[in-house]
Amino acid sequence: MGGAPVWSYGFRPFFLLGALYAALIVPFWVWAHASGYVLHGPFSGSVWHAHEMLFGFLSAVIAGFVLTAVPNWTGRLPLSGTRLAVLVLLWLIGRIACATVAAPWVALPLDMLFPVSLALAIWREVLVGRNLRNIPVAALLSFFALAGALHHLEANGIFEPGLPVRLALGVITLLMALIGGRIIPSFTRNWLVKQGSRTLPAPFGFLDGLALATTLSGVLAWIIVPQAVWAAALLLIAGTFLIGRLLRWKGWLSWREPILAVLHLGYLWLAAGVAMLGASILWPGLVPADAAIHTLTAGAVGTMTLSVMTRASLGHTGRLIASDRITTLIYAAVSLGALLRVLAPMLPDAYGAVIIASGSVWTFAFLLFAIRYGPILWRPREGA
Repeated sequence: MGGAPVWSYGFRPFFLLGALYAALIVPFWVWAHASGYVLHGPFSGSVWHAHEMLFGFLSAVIAGFVLTAVPNWTGRLPLSGTRLAVLVLLWLIGRIACATVAAPWVALPLDMLFPVSLALAIWREVLVGRNLRNIPVAALLSFFALAGALHHLEANGIFEPGLPVRLALGVITLLMALIGGRIIPSFTRNWLVKQGSRTLPAPFGFLDGLALATTLSGVLAWIIVPQAVWAAALLLIAGTFLIGRLLRWKGWLSWREPILAVLHLGYLWLAAGVAMLGASILWPGLVPADAAIHTLTAGAVGTMTLSVMTRASLGHTGRLIASDRITTLIYAAVSLGALLRVLAPMLPDAYGAVIIASGSVWTFAFLLFAIRYGPILWRPREGA
C-alpha cells in the first residue's frame, strides 16, 4: 500500500474522495427529501445534509489541502503510506457512522476519530517543525473538530441549536480569508511576472491586516450573538475590507488563465458571503439568511475548493498548471450552481425547480473533477 502513488500525498485520496462524496450526497439528499426516505443514523435528513457537507465533504478537502501544504510550510516529510491510509479509513468510518449508527453516543466518537486525528497530526507537524506562523491553522482545525462534536450534541437536544454550524462556518470563513490571502497574491504575482507585467499585487499591508481583524471580529460576534446589530455591522465592514483587499491583488489581469482567475472569484464569493451575512441580520426581508449562508458555502467554499483542488492536483503531480476546457467548465458549473442556490430563496414561485437545477449543476462540477482529475490523482507523478 505504501508504494502506491495514491498514498504518497494527502491531496491524492482526499481530493478524490471529497469530490466523489460531494457528487453523491447532494443528489441523494434531494432524492431523500422528495421521497421521504429516512436515514438510520443520529441525524434527521436536513441536519444530516448539513453535517455531511461540512464534516464529510469539506473535511476531506481540508485534509487534502493541509496534509499537502504543511510539509511545504515545515520542510518535513508528508504524511503518506499506511498512516495516510489509516486517516482515510477514519474518514470513511465517520461517514458510515453518520448514516447508519442510530445510537448517538456511539456515532459521535466514531465520527470524531477523523477530525481529531487530523488536528493532532497538524499540531505535531507545526510544533515539531517549529512553524509557529501556522499555529492559527492548527487551532482552527481544532475548533472545526469541536464544531463537529457539538453538532452531534445539538442533534440530541443537548446543545444550543445553530451554534455548532455557525462555529464550523466561522472556522471555514477564517481559513479561506487567511490562506486565500497567502496563496492568491503569491500565485498572481508569479504569473504576472512571467507575463512581463509591471503591475503586480500589492504586498501585505495595513488594509490586509484590517480585513483579517474585522473578519475575525465579525465572525466571532456572529457565532456568539448571531442577531446582534453590532455583529451585523462588523460583518458588513469585514466584507467591504475583504473586497478592498481583493482589489489590491489585481485579479482582473489574470482573466486569460482561468485556473488563476477562479481563485480571485472564490475570494469575491467569500467577501460577498461575509457582507451578506451582515445584511441578512439587518434586512432579512431583502437578504434571506439562506441566501447569505449559501453564498459562503455553495459559492465561496465550492469555488475555492475546486480552484485549489485543480491547481494542487496538477502542480504536485508535475503537470503544467493551466486550465484546459474541462477544467474551465468545472469552474463555470460550480459558480453557476452556487448562483442559482443563492437566488433560490428570492424566487419563491420557482424555488423547488431552482434548487434542483442548482444541485444538479453544482454536483456536476465535482463529478467532472473526479472524472478529469481522478486518473491524475491515481497515477505516478509526471517524469517519475
